[in-house]
Parts: sequence; C-alpha cells; structure tokens
Amino acid sequence: MTAVAPSTRTEHDSIGAIEIDATRLWGAQTERSLHNFPIGRDRYVWGREVIEAIGLVKRAAAAANLDAGVLDAERAGLIERAATDVVAGELDEHFPLVVFQTGSGTQTNMNANEVIANRANQLHGSPLGG
Repeated sequence: MTAVAPSTRTEHDSIGAIEIDATRLWGAQTERSLHNFPIGRDRYVWGREVIEAIGLVKRAAAAANLDAGVLDAERAGLIERAATDVVAGELDEHFPLVVFQTGSGTQTNMNANEVIANRANQLHGSPLGG
C-alpha cells in the first residue's frame, strides 16, 4: 500500500495553530495574511520585480551574516541558494500576498522569510515548517 502525503500541514505562531496547504512554502504568518487581506488578490499581488528585489536583499543578508559570524557556512549557503531561487523566479507562486497591508509590509517580509526558510529546509532534506 502506498502512503498518501497529507494535503495540509499544521504550523503554529503566537496566535495558535493554522493549517497550510502542504505544497506551499509559506508559513503561518502568510496564511493568516491571506485570510485577513483577501481584497485584490486577483489584481494586486506583488510583481516579479519586487519579488526579485526581496530575494536579492535576503541573499545579501545571508552573506553579510556569514561574514559577521552570525550564520555558519552551511546555513548561510542554504539561505543563499533559496534566495537565488526567489531571484530566478522559481518560487513566485509562493508569494501570494496583495500590496494592501497594514504597517510597513511586515506580512510580505514574513512571507519571504517563510518561503526562503522552507526552501532551505527542502534543500537540506528537512521538513517544511521546522
């Protein structure tokens, strides 16, 4: 008998548990934002240029944190590889948030962190949401 992969995974944040489509690289914060800010999802999502720029910033941050001794070489390398996938457009489908948000784009920043962390987990052979 073949095991069937679960269709969702449970992640936890400061608010509690939330179910996320198991095929998605985003995490709890992005999922909550999708539920809380549904307006304009068909028209006003971030464009390729913005997603690419976010990937460039996150890749540079990983390199800087390696240089500063904050990250070890393995972790920095995994984050840089994941951010490179973002820059290349390979993960655009995992950036579903609309431009209408509260504050200063915290949800988009968290979306990027979750996607890059989960992609790094995949590259490492670790489970998502870890």
